[in-house]
Amino acid sequence: MPGRFVYWMNVSLDLRIEHAKDEQGGGSWMRIGESLHLEFNSRARALSLMVQGRTIYETMEGFWPRARDDASLPGFLREYGQIWTSMPKVLVSRTRTSAEHNTRVINADDAVPALADLRAQTEGDIGVGGATLATALLRAGLLDELLLFTHPVILGAGRPLFDSHEPLELDLVEQVRFDQGVTLHRYAVRRLRA
Repeated sequence: MPGRFVYWMNVSLDLRIEHAKDEQGGGSWMRIGESLHLEFNSRARALSLMVQGRTIYETMEGFWPRARDDASLPGFLREYGQIWTSMPKVLVSRTRTSAEHNTRVINADDAVPALADLRAQTEGDIGVGGATLATALLRAGLLDELLLFTHPVILGAGRPLFDSHEPLELDLVEQVRFDQGVTLHRYAVRRLRA
């Protein structure tokens, strides 16, 4: 059975992934406490690999390799740093040709066919990070699931979950509530019927 592309993202109630430009997962509107981060750790550990666009990859690369050994951080953050650095990853980029931390690079101009091949050769869930990348996979009919951590805030403006898309039908397959009103919603993408 081929792998499944799972777009994993923190979102507001109005499906924004950032309020200010280049916020990249660090917005003050997010309510990420220990119990939620432990869930991140558990789900990330279960992935077969991660595929990330350049912007999200560089955000992760700028923090998690140092975090894994930073004794001043709580254990759950150090644990995620270890998970991220050791997890096999694919970086999709037009500008980078190399990356560290168990990462190979695919040129963004050729990404969709390469990622389709990768999906066919991989068993299990493949975590997807980045709106541009997720939009390309959605348009190609390759996106299988959305794993949304919804924070109880309406931003009213900012970067949307997808860059643009046609109407998308989903089936709710899982829902979990966390501290501070954050909920996890996991949706399967319905395939169009011919």
